[in-house]
Amino acid sequence: MQSSVITRAMTSDGSARIICADTTAIVQKAFEVHRTAKTMTAALGRSLTVTSLMGSLLKDKTDTLSLQIKGDGPAGTILCVSNYRGDVRGYAENPDAELPPNEHGKLDVGGAVGQGTLCIIRDFGTGEPYVGISQLVSGEIAEDISEYFVTSEQTPTVCALGVRANTDNSCKSAGGFLLQLLPGADDSIIPTLEKNIASLGSVSKLIEVGKTPEDIIAMVLEGIEYDLFDSYEIEYQCSCDRDKYLRALISLNQADMDELAETGEPIETECRFCHTKYVFEIDEILKARNG
Repeated sequence: MQSSVITRAMTSDGSARIICADTTAIVQKAFEVHRTAKTMTAALGRSLTVTSLMGSLLKDKTDTLSLQIKGDGPAGTILCVSNYRGDVRGYAENPDAELPPNEHGKLDVGGAVGQGTLCIIRDFGTGEPYVGISQLVSGEIAEDISEYFVTSEQTPTVCALGVRANTDNSCKSAGGFLLQLLPGADDSIIPTLEKNIASLGSVSKLIEVGKTPEDIIAMVLEGIEYDLFDSYEIEYQCSCDRDKYLRALISLNQADMDELAETGEPIETECRFCHTKYVFEIDEILKARNG
């Protein structure tokens, strides 16, 4: 399978920007890690895709962006985290949640997510992250993201996301784009954009038949002069390591530490993003805690 790719472009007059990604490899990796049910392959895949797209808008190498979807549906909480490039990781609280197809015969992501809130956290390493919250409008994720940008950031945004799953629940194709009008935009381009998007069809179908992010950008911006900014590979990437878990263990309060020491049993931790397990002996934890 080819690597996932993100491509960014801007109209020549600076009126709008578009970020488009083929995230098939990323969503397939997430399926392999979490063994998601078919509907959850789509729900987590859409979430990973848009988190990657938004993460690629960060400025500094140390910046991160987290997307948290807290709905009342069977999927439970979905959490995804991206770095400034768009490399991303994520998990769903209930990866095996499954529902029958919706009334349109499609995977019922909205039903799996349910009603609730969408939270975006941008961490710039200053100790005070920017947090934006909006209500879920459909649970289908793309519409919820568009609503978030309008209500929380006052940025007119079209978000398109799609995941197609195979019969074994793995990812056949996945991707999406963010199209945003920028301050001072020439409103005369809006009818052209609306016409192009209306005739576009499903992003995941376009990717399935071989269209690249660059091809999809050309379709969205047909009739409008634009400049490609860059295009590069992105991946499902977990940042966990043994030291992070050791630091978390030594930060436990004294009562919890005493309880662990009394059992004398090794402590096993597991990363929710990649399921890597780290085992610590009590002596190792106490030695690290006492310096």
